[in-house]
Amino acid sequence: MRLEAAIRLVAGSMLILSFLLTWFMDPRWVWFSVFIALNLMQSAFTGWCPMMTLLKKLGMEN
Repeated sequence: MRLEAAIRLVAGSMLILSFLLTWFMDPRWVWFSVFIALNLMQSAFTGWCPMMTLLKKLGMEN
């Protein structure tokens, strides 16, 4: 799997997890979704994402 696809997979999975936690556990989990969205927006402008660094350290290549 390519790095960009892996990042989208992780972001989508985290958003689904955040939705489920918000729905079933506590409404304050919505802030996890906000964090994910802000991270995606900043990566659109800067071209850098913390998950990209982590996946590269775990051995994933472009």
